[in-house]
Amino acid sequence: MSTAENWDLIIIGAGPAGLTAAQYGARANLRTLVLEQLAPGGQALLIEALENYPGNVGLTDPGGTRIAEPRTGFEFAQDLQRQAEAFGARILTEQVTGLRKEGDRFVLTLGNGETRAAGAVILATGAEHRLLGIPGEKEFTGRGVSYCATCDGPFFRNKRIFVAGGGDSACDEAQYLSRLSSQVVLVHRRDRLRAQKALAERTLKNPRIEVRFNTVIREIRGEGKVSSLVLERSDNAGKGTGETWEEGADAVFVFVGAAPRSSLAFKAEKDENGYILTSQGMESSVPGLFAAGDVRSSPFRQVVVAAGEGAVAAHCAAGYLDALAGS
Repeated sequence: MSTAENWDLIIIGAGPAGLTAAQYGARANLRTLVLEQLAPGGQALLIEALENYPGNVGLTDPGGTRIAEPRTGFEFAQDLQRQAEAFGARILTEQVTGLRKEGDRFVLTLGNGETRAAGAVILATGAEHRLLGIPGEKEFTGRGVSYCATCDGPFFRNKRIFVAGGGDSACDEAQYLSRLSSQVVLVHRRDRLRAQKALAERTLKNPRIEVRFNTVIREIRGEGKVSSLVLERSDNAGKGTGETWEEGADAVFVFVGAAPRSSLAFKAEKDENGYILTSQGMESSVPGLFAAGDVRSSPFRQVVVAAGEGAVAAHCAAGYLDALAGS
C-alpha cells in the first residue's frame, strides 16, 4: 500500500453536504479531513437570502412588517465551517486529482502531489453550471455573459437583462436581478416553468420580469461586450418553421441546469446524467465510497437536502468503518 497521511474519513467538497458530513463525522469521533479546492460553502455562497432553509427565515410581525432578514448563504456557510471545525474536523484547501482503492483503504492524490488515505470517503463535490453551447457564449463570458447574478448583477443596474432557464435557480436569480433593473426578460424553452410552484408564481407575478415561454437563445452578439441576442421560438425549432429575431441586450445570465462533478468516482454506478447512484445510506456501488449533495442522483436538490444527505453519509460511513474494524 502507498505511504500516505491516514484519516478515518475524508470528505471531498466543502459545500453544505460536505460540511455537515464533517460535523457528524467528527462528532462520531472519526479523524475527519475535508478537502476543498475553493472556498468552503460551495454554491451556497451565491445565495443572497436563504429563505427556504428551516429556521433560517426572516421574521414578520402581526402587521406584516419584516423585522428580521433571512441570512445569506455566505453567513450560513461560515457557521457550517465553524461547527465542523469546533467538533474537530480539519479543512484543507487542496484539489483532489485522483482517487483509488487499495485493499480496504482509499488513497487520494492531491494537486500538490501529496497523498492522503482513509477507510471511507464521502464525495460531496457538487455540480457545475451547464452551458448553453451557442455562438458568443464563451467569447462574452465575463463581458455580459454570467452564471452568477449576485456576483455580476450589480454591474447591469437599470440595464436590459436576459435570464435563460426555467428552474428554481433561474427564477430565484431573476427575482434578484429584478431589484436591480425593471428590464429583466426570462426565456424558457418549454411552455411552463419547472421551478417550485411558489417560486414560479412569484416570478410570473413580478411586474419587473417578463417571462417568455417556448423561446431559446441561439446566438449572443456584440463587439467587446454583449449588445444583442438572436432568439428563436422553441416550439417550432427543428421543424424548419422556427421564427428567429434579434433583440438588444446588455447581459445574459445562464441557469439551465448543472452537470455533476463525479469524475473521481469513475468506478461507481451512475445514472444517465452522470449523477452517482447510492443506497439509502448514501453508499455507492463501491464499498466505503459515499456520495451526498448535488453530485448524487436525487429528485430534489436543495441546501436542506444536501445537509441531510451529508449527515446520513457520515453516520453510515461510521457504521461501515466499525464493521470494517470488527471484521
